[in-house]
Amino acid sequence: MYPELELSDWRSTRDALHDYARVLGAVRREMNRPRKHWWHITLEVTARGLTTTPIMAGDRTVELVLNPLDQQLELATSRGERSSIDLAGFSQQSLAQALFDALRTLNIEPPGLPATQWQDAVHYFDRDASTRYWNAMAQIDGVFRPFKGEFREERSPVQLFPHHFDLSLNWFSGRLVPGVDPNDEESADEQMNFGFVTGDSGIPEAYIYATAYPEPQGLVDVPLTEGAYWHTEGFTGAILPYSELADEEEASERLLQFLRTVRLGVADLMR
Repeated sequence: MYPELELSDWRSTRDALHDYARVLGAVRREMNRPRKHWWHITLEVTARGLTTTPIMAGDRTVELVLNPLDQQLELATSRGERSSIDLAGFSQQSLAQALFDALRTLNIEPPGLPATQWQDAVHYFDRDASTRYWNAMAQIDGVFRPFKGEFREERSPVQLFPHHFDLSLNWFSGRLVPGVDPNDEESADEQMNFGFVTGDSGIPEAYIYATAYPEPQGLVDVPLTEGAYWHTEGFTGAILPYSELADEEEASERLLQFLRTVRLGVADLMR
């Protein structure tokens, strides 16, 4: 059963978590080697929170975890060093500064990111809202991972993009897009993208989405599972409102059926 995530009830906490995730994404971007499709800036879901995964820092690795359950930013190194920062009351700017100070305490030089890129607004941080969000994320990630395992072709990690704060999974058909430079790694690959968003300017409530690139003819005619619909304003994609899953006894199975139905129907069009 998935918890309620009415955005108006927890927007401030969501915005705080979004700001904090962007700090971790920026650090990962600066301390990692580039990967295609910007996979070097993303975060991944663990049982404890959103992790940068281990990052090389000289002769050791360091991992940063945004822990929504304990409301902490956790630091750990491969030498067994540990520290944490309580999140409540921090702006994006002050959290970045506290993180960089903590890295220096571990004798790890933080990336040279300018303070001017961080927001100084402090968002109200509610423990219950943070816990509800994490319970939802953990369960949705737990559906995306086995769904990913059903693909034979290349696929991305199940990962969170900090800039849009969406959990995302890409499936690649293996075909190149006609007329696009094959060396253009951002645009050359035919693909589908599946994700979970807590709400944005286009759709103000939490939703699951599936999109296709390039958009095949007849896309919006693909049948969808109950409660889902085709969205065509701003972007074209299959949408399953999160509210269809909240308090649903078989929510994970319903989500999996939505993902499978869209993928099979759209993949047929792509071929």
